[in-house]
Amino acid sequence: MADIGTTNGTATDETNRLIASNKVEGTAVYDRDRNKLGSVYNFMVDKRSGQVEYAVMSFGGFLGIGDDYHPLPWDQLTYDTDQGGYVVSLSREQLEGGPRYRGGEEPTFNRDYGREVYGYYGSPYAF
Repeated sequence: MADIGTTNGTATDETNRLIASNKVEGTAVYDRDRNKLGSVYNFMVDKRSGQVEYAVMSFGGFLGIGDDYHPLPWDQLTYDTDQGGYVVSLSREQLEGGPRYRGGEEPTFNRDYGREVYGYYGSPYAF
């Protein structure tokens, strides 16, 4: 299968199993009832393992103003091709009660913070 969007043979967009980071950022996040909760603002990648540790979801503001940022363990998101976005098994209330920060108040993404985030969502923290 040929890569979609290539530059000098390097995938820049997506393939059948890989996706470029710029295509993930801005992707909608839905709950199980197909309600849009927010969107992927960015994601944090472990420099050594190359594994995505968090998806940071923007949530709560209006047109990008006043958004809160909610780090979610990557394993909480499942891509749904029918919806063209990620689905989480979380309610709006669970997200509102979870770890979050505002723009300009970015936390230190260290092991203690990782344990807090993963613990809140009940995901095993192995980083």
